[in-house]
Amino acid sequence: MLTIRGSPARFCDRVSRRNFLAIGSLALGSFSLADLLRTETLAAEASPRKSPARHKSVIMVFLPGGPSHIDICDLKPAAPSEIRGPFRPIATRVPGVELCEHLPRLAATADKLAVVRALVGGPDDHACHMCLTGWARQGPQPSGGWPTFGSVVSKLSGAVDPAVPPYVSLAAPMIHPPYNDPGPGFLGVAHSAFRPDEEGKANMVLRGVTLDRLADRKSLLTGFDRIERAAAHRAFAGLDAFHAQAFEILTSPKIRDALDISREDPFVVARYGPGTPELIPAFNAAPRLTQQFLIARRLVEAGARVVTLAFGAYDWHEKNFAGLAGQLPYLDEGLSALIEDLHERGLARDVAVCVWGEFGRSPRINGAAGRDHWPAVSSAFLAGGGFRTGQAIGVTDRLGGAPKDRPVHFQEVLATLYHHLGLDMGRTVLDDFSGRPQYLVGDHQPLPELV
Repeated sequence: MLTIRGSPARFCDRVSRRNFLAIGSLALGSFSLADLLRTETLAAEASPRKSPARHKSVIMVFLPGGPSHIDICDLKPAAPSEIRGPFRPIATRVPGVELCEHLPRLAATADKLAVVRALVGGPDDHACHMCLTGWARQGPQPSGGWPTFGSVVSKLSGAVDPAVPPYVSLAAPMIHPPYNDPGPGFLGVAHSAFRPDEEGKANMVLRGVTLDRLADRKSLLTGFDRIERAAAHRAFAGLDAFHAQAFEILTSPKIRDALDISREDPFVVARYGPGTPELIPAFNAAPRLTQQFLIARRLVEAGARVVTLAFGAYDWHEKNFAGLAGQLPYLDEGLSALIEDLHERGLARDVAVCVWGEFGRSPRINGAAGRDHWPAVSSAFLAGGGFRTGQAIGVTDRLGGAPKDRPVHFQEVLATLYHHLGLDMGRTVLDDFSGRPQYLVGDHQPLPELV
């Protein structure tokens, strides 16, 4: 494992801690930087340097736990009280599209949103897999497993800038394992998400070698005495490119600068709000750090193609409405700020935003004032990407329990995001570990309503 240690520092959540940035964790042995340097030429051929000029990117926000579509963006005010709940729908800038009263900022930016109200295809499973891969965690798996969205983009598009990983995950590790990124699957560890500590920025040192000395190849060579390669498994294919990029990251300030929001206009920082790093008690989900939306925007500006994050907790089997009333204002603040920011900075055509969870919630309110799992239908928000926004796609029945018109599959949304990045997944196949070609979005096509 390559571990970059930072000195103790106090960051935007007011927590003082020592930062760690781990690049790679391999069970089959250690890798020397001498080996890294020997293969720089090969790595450059595998991941050609591209111009850092305007590029397409995606920010994907996973809402763990199953956000309640019927209380967020598909309210049913005419339904019986045991269905509709206490939340009041409010008008938006788009005629005929209403949102929950706890989302006033998103309502004011609804002309820059597309709301998918009849999302289908997910199982009853608390896992991020449908959102991040398009495939069920417990369904049939190719040899090596399905790769996550960002890993596919890393494989097919490579890096925009060698100092910036194509795929960055800001998601804090969650206690419930299936909420966490399932990894690169059959694409191999070279295409895993790059995971900086959320605010990791300062005074990086590699096993006693300072950043100044990293420029001296002799210092690198003498820092590692033994070379032991792990080439016995296809999972480790491409590690030369992976290590070469690790070197670029170590010797460039781009990632550290992107993570450092003190470099941002204070007015913009204030717009996003700080959120809260505390987890909701009794939930195995994510903190509500609204500033991660800002960091995601800074990362795609720096050159990342895909940035993912996890936000909040939505598994409200009890006290659903009290829980959402305390939760949705954070989502409203962070997401609306991101959307406005992208438009103001001229990035709305280049950066697509997708916000969704693994399934919806039951139309009928249970005896504990909660809503239970409901995989039959859920919802998503899409923004940016040059999409035709200011619309809702899909209609559910009068109780919000099933699609009535234009159901949208998870894989259609992912096909749309790939299309935004210039990838035609209807024609692209990638070989799994057994050499069998795999289509990653089945036979689904990008949403014609958006593109």
